[in-house]
Amino acid sequence: MPDRSTPSVVVVDDEEMVSTALRTFLELETPYDIRDFTSPREALDALGRRPADVVVADFMMPELDGVEFLREVRATWPRTSRILLTGYADIQNAIRAINEAGLYYYLQKPWDNEHLKLVVRNGVERSTLVNELDARISALEDVNKELLEARERLIKMFL
Repeated sequence: MPDRSTPSVVVVDDEEMVSTALRTFLELETPYDIRDFTSPREALDALGRRPADVVVADFMMPELDGVEFLREVRATWPRTSRILLTGYADIQNAIRAINEAGLYYYLQKPWDNEHLKLVVRNGVERSTLVNELDARISALEDVNKELLEARERLIKMFL
């Protein structure tokens, strides 16, 4: 099992050749843990066991389309960067994906490998920064709570 500190990317495309090509490229060109699936339902199950920093999903899939799949990813793992990969340059579906799935990036097939690598890297960085921000906000809230409690104790001492 990969080190949990290593960022992970999940690729979901119902065409095995595409899924394998994406996984192989990303394994060779990035330091990330790459998992690929041809079934969006299997990918959701796997994400339930081990979330990912980035999810790249095809738009046209038989079980769930890419927007529906990414909407489910967003509902459960909102900090995961979601990328939709599509062979259709359809502005309406792009807007739907952005609005419904909180899309991080809309990428068209055929993709440029260097661009894909950049988008995935930036998606990992985005997820990492969001997680760090959440941790810092939580720490600040804890400190603020402690200060308020200390203030209340001091007030009670002097009243």
